[in-house]
Amino acid sequence: MSDEETTEKKAPKKAPAKKAPAKKQEQSQIIYIGKKNTISYVLVAVTILNKSDTCHIQARGRQISKAVDVAEITRRKFLQDMVETTDVIIGSEEIQSDEENMPPKTVSTIEIILKKK
Repeated sequence: MSDEETTEKKAPKKAPAKKAPAKKQEQSQIIYIGKKNTISYVLVAVTILNKSDTCHIQARGRQISKAVDVAEITRRKFLQDMVETTDVIIGSEEIQSDEENMPPKTVSTIEIILKKK
C-alpha cells in the first residue's frame, strides 16, 4: 500500500452540545401534592424556600388536607419565624368522567402561597 491509498481514520464528529431550555422560575416553585409522604413535600418546600422567596403548594380533592399539613409543618417546624402564609386560593375544577353517560365531577382545589418574611 502506498501513502496515497491509506485513508486516515477520522474520529466521529460529536454534535454540538445542546443546552437544555431554561425552566421558568415560576414552575420550579410549585409543589403538586400527591400520594407521597407529607415529609417528602415538606423537604421540597424547604429546599425551594432556601433558593427563592416564594413557594406555591397546590392540591385538589383528598390531598387538600395534606397540602395544609405541608404548609403548616414547613412554616411552624422547619422555617420558624422565616416564612409566612401570604395567600390561600380555593376553587373547584370539573373533571370529565371516563364513562360516556356520566356527568363531569366537581373537584375542590387549593393553592397555598408561602413567602419568606
